[in-house]
Amino acid sequence: MPLMTAALAPSLIDALLGSKLSGDRVSLEGLTMAVAAHGALEFGLRRLEMASLRVASGPLVLEVGKLAFDQLVALVRIDGGGVRLSKLEAAGAELSGVKVRGPLDFAPAAGPWTLGPLAGADGTVRAEIVDAHLLFDADVTVPIRRGRIGFEDATVEHVGPDSRMGVSRLGLYVDAPNGRSYLYQFSSPPVAGVEYERRGAMPGPWAVTDRGSLQLQPFAEWLLRQPLGGQAHGLTEQARLLFGRTAVSGQVQLGDGPFAAPFAQADLVGRSGGRNVVRLHSQAVGRGLTAEIASLSARNAASVLGGTRLECDELAGALTLQLSVEGGQLHFQMDLPSLKASGLRMHVRIRPDRPVGP
Repeated sequence: MPLMTAALAPSLIDALLGSKLSGDRVSLEGLTMAVAAHGALEFGLRRLEMASLRVASGPLVLEVGKLAFDQLVALVRIDGGGVRLSKLEAAGAELSGVKVRGPLDFAPAAGPWTLGPLAGADGTVRAEIVDAHLLFDADVTVPIRRGRIGFEDATVEHVGPDSRMGVSRLGLYVDAPNGRSYLYQFSSPPVAGVEYERRGAMPGPWAVTDRGSLQLQPFAEWLLRQPLGGQAHGLTEQARLLFGRTAVSGQVQLGDGPFAAPFAQADLVGRSGGRNVVRLHSQAVGRGLTAEIASLSARNAASVLGGTRLECDELAGALTLQLSVEGGQLHFQMDLPSLKASGLRMHVRIRPDRPVGP
C-alpha cells in the first residue's frame, strides 16, 4: 500500500493543476488508510513532501522547488484500474522556490476583477524621463493618498518652466511649455473613477483651475473591463516613446480588502502591521516592470482550475512579479521564494474520462 500511495502523490498534484507534472523526489510520513462511504478510500499522511516539480499547461510553466503538506487527508476511488481523487484537505502547506511564467492576457469575459486593496493605497511613484523627445528630460512625482491620485499634487520638473499633469475628458495629459500632450486617450467618457479637470474663464493653460483626479480602484477595474487589447489601444505614440526612456521607482502600501481575478480571489489583510507593501522599479517601463511584496498576507483565498477548487484560510509569504514585453506580447514571471498556507482544502469534480494515477 505505501508503494501505491507514493505513486498516487504526484497524481494528486496532476488533479489540482489539470496537467502532467514531472518531479524527482517524493517523501511520505505517517501513512494511514481507511474505507470510507460508498467504497471510497481515505488516505491520511502526517506529511507529504515533493521536490523539483515542473508543470507545463499550454504556454504557462510552473516550477516548484519544494512542496510540503501537513496532516493531509485524501478521499479517492479506485475503479477501472485508475485512482480518482474527489477531495483533499491539509492543515497546512509550505512552498518554496515557486516560479510561474508565460504570456499575460486580460480577458474580461473570463470573469470580473475586484481590486479592493487599491481603495486604501498610500505611497509615491517616481519616474525619471531621459531625453523625453517631445517633452524634455523630467523628474515626475505622483503621490497616492487613500487610493486617489490628485493631479494638483503631481509634479513634472525639468529645466525651464515645469510641466503639469492632469486628466480631461480626452484622457491623461501633460501640459508642457510647448503645448498639451496626451499620454492615454479615453475612447469615450465618462470613465469610472475619474474626476475631470475644471477650467475657468482664462485662455490657454491658465484656464485650468483643477487638474482632476483618479480613484485607483474603479479606474483600474474599468480598464480591465475593456475589450481584449483595448487597454493598450489608448496609449498614444508619444507615450510609447516616453515609456521607452522612463525609469520608475516607488513604494505603495496596499489597503485591506477583497481581490478577485477571473480564476482566483482572496482578502488582503495586515495593513496595520505593514503587510502588503508593493515596491516598484524599472529601468525602462516600456520594456518591463517589477513589483515586489516582501510580506504578503491574505485570508479566504480560493482558486478554480478546471474541475478543481482550491481554498485556504490564510496565506503568508513573499512575491515578486516581473512584467516584460516580448515581440509585442506582454509576459509575466511570478516568483514566490516562500509561501505558507493554512486550512487547505481541495475539491475535485470527478470526471469519468480522467483517472488520477496509474
